[in-house]
Amino acid sequence: MLRPATFSLVRRDRQRGLVLIIALIVLVAMTLAGLALMRSVDTTNLIAGNLAFQQAATRSADAGVEAGITFLQGASSVTLETDSAGNGYAANGSSAGLNPAAGQSWDAYWVANLENRKMTLRNGSADEAGNVVSYVIDRMCNNAGGKTTGASCSASPVVTTATGNNEGVEIQLNAPSVVYYRITVRVTGPKNTVSYVQAMVSM
Repeated sequence: MLRPATFSLVRRDRQRGLVLIIALIVLVAMTLAGLALMRSVDTTNLIAGNLAFQQAATRSADAGVEAGITFLQGASSVTLETDSAGNGYAANGSSAGLNPAAGQSWDAYWVANLENRKMTLRNGSADEAGNVVSYVIDRMCNNAGGKTTGASCSASPVVTTATGNNEGVEIQLNAPSVVYYRITVRVTGPKNTVSYVQAMVSM
């Protein structure tokens, strides 16, 4: 009669050991799942923070575009025919030397070629978002000089439109050709954020 009791005792001990092993496996699996969840949350927060910095940099770049437009509106047509390094302006912005080479990024080109010509807002100090805004202006011409005297500018064509009224009178309107200008803005901000914004304006 002792054998059944002994057999039952041994079987119960084996079951207790198996439950311990299963509990350890479940505990390890839950720990790994918790670590993965924490890492996922950290990555999501990092991405959201980077997007916020990028959006802030883009908003700050608007000030650089406005500063460039202000210079163009205040300058005379004769002034815009020659370079003005003190205003970050080049009259021959379409030339190969004033554009990135094939395969070269704008950031590499800026650091190598535009640091001496750039205009920086707020005397180089950061704005409320912690961004420093710089810009350059390029007239989209191959050469300096007047747009009709060999500068070879990218310009809109002269447009002639005809209109009429109920009395049969035809009126022709001529839209003059305008030259294009490219404003390139570089924004550097917190956490090594670098953003570029370009705007094309015609005058």
